[in-house]
Amino acid sequence: MNKNELLKEFQTFGRDLFLSGINNSHSGNISYCLRPAGPITITRSGAMLGHISINDLVETGLAPDAVSDKTASRELVVHRAIYEGGPCRAIIHSHPPSAIALSLKTDLIRPIDAEGSYYFPGGIKVIDAQTAVASPEVASKVAPLLVTEKIVVVRGHGSFAAGASLEECFLYTTVLESICKAIINYAIIADADL
Repeated sequence: MNKNELLKEFQTFGRDLFLSGINNSHSGNISYCLRPAGPITITRSGAMLGHISINDLVETGLAPDAVSDKTASRELVVHRAIYEGGPCRAIIHSHPPSAIALSLKTDLIRPIDAEGSYYFPGGIKVIDAQTAVASPEVASKVAPLLVTEKIVVVRGHGSFAAGASLEECFLYTTVLESICKAIINYAIIADADL
């Protein structure tokens, strides 16, 4: 994938994450790794995913780089660990509000809807971290899970989805949020007399 194609992909899914309410104006990050050894292209720290420009893309490697790492998303440590630990080519880290809310109550998000159960029949794991944002601890816990899981939620912080493409990661992220909305909505009406 050349740089212009990559930019278009980042713009499409960054915009859609924002418009669907999964990220706020300046939250989340997206990356793509050219396999087998890189480079990694990741959004810069503080980028507005809904309005990504070519200047928002930072190219770095699987090994730390003092120059490019300064401008890359601070979640780069987690992205690197995921790429080093598994075969994925793309990662989306987002802050889906319903998933974050539900993560405060459970260690495993179990779908109650048919669509969610189709994609995640075993549920979605929630992990704890002392430092939930941009930490080696999150990297060490999330990376091994994403070898076999499609998406993982960091309690109170957000999700990391890994896949062969950004579209696949976007799918997992939006299904996660739909599952959590259904669970929360059901909890609200479960005792209501409709």
